[in-house]
Amino acid sequence: MSLWSLPAGLALRRPWVMGILNVTPDSFSDGGRFASFEAAVARAWQIAREGAQILDLGGQSTRPGSESVPLEEELARVVPVMRELALQDYPLPISVDTSKAAVARACLELGARVINDVTALRGDPEMPALARESGAAVILMHMLGEPRTMQEAPRYGDVVEEVAAFLRERREFAIRAGVAPGRILLDPGIGFGKTVEQNCRLLAALDRLAKMGRPVVVGLSRKSFLGKLTGRETGERLAASLAGLAAAVLRGAHVVRVHDVRESNDAVTVLEALMREVAACPG
Repeated sequence: MSLWSLPAGLALRRPWVMGILNVTPDSFSDGGRFASFEAAVARAWQIAREGAQILDLGGQSTRPGSESVPLEEELARVVPVMRELALQDYPLPISVDTSKAAVARACLELGARVINDVTALRGDPEMPALARESGAAVILMHMLGEPRTMQEAPRYGDVVEEVAAFLRERREFAIRAGVAPGRILLDPGIGFGKTVEQNCRLLAALDRLAKMGRPVVVGLSRKSFLGKLTGRETGERLAASLAGLAAAVLRGAHVVRVHDVRESNDAVTVLEALMREVAACPG
C-alpha cells in the first residue's frame, strides 16, 4: 500500500474504513435510524469503537429517486451533531457528505477535515473556492445525472473509460481552482447512475483508477446492485457487501465507505495481512 499524504496529519497507510452516518429520514439503508440528535451522536461513537478510521456525516439522502433537501433543513440535521462531536472531542477525522458549500463550511468550522461531494464540485458554484481556502481534503465522485434521475436507463459506451475520463477532468478542474493535488481523492460512484453490469465492470477495472495518482474511495455497502445479484433485501446484504469490499481493496481501493463498520474493519485487516504476505513472497 502506497503512503498517501493528506492534510492535517491524515495518511493512508492501509485501506481506511469510512463509517457512514446518515442523519436523514430517507436514506436507502438506514433512513430514520439515526435521524434524531441523540441517536446520531451515539452511532458516531459506536462507529469509532468498531474500528473505523474516518466518519462520513451526511444530512442529504442521495439514494436513487431522492429529492434535494433545502439548505436550512440539511444544516439543522448535521450541524448540531457536528458541534456535539467537537465538544466531546470525537477521536476520528470527520468527512461531511454534502454538495452544498454552506453545509460544508459550517462543518469545517467545527472541525471536519474532508468534503465528500457527490457532484465533484459541480453542484454549488461556491464549493471550489471553499475547497481551496479551507485546506480540507476533497472526494470527487462520478455520478450520471442527479440522484432523482440517475438510475433511469444509464448508458455508456465504455463505462470504465468514461468514468476515468470524468474523474481526470474533475481532478484537473479542482487543481485549476486551487485545490492542492495532494488533497484530492477520487470515487467512481458505484451505484450512482450505473447498471449491475456497469458496477461490476468498474470494480473489476478499479486498478485503472488507482493508477491515476490519487487515493480511490469506493462505496458499495448494501447497494441495490448487490441485491439484484443475490436476491437479498437491503438489511441482508452484509455478505455481499464484504465480498464487494474485498474485490475493491484487492483492485486498489484506499478507502471503503461502509455501514457495517466492525465486520468491514475485520475484512480489511485480514486483506491487509494477506496483501503484505503476498508482496513479501519472492517470485
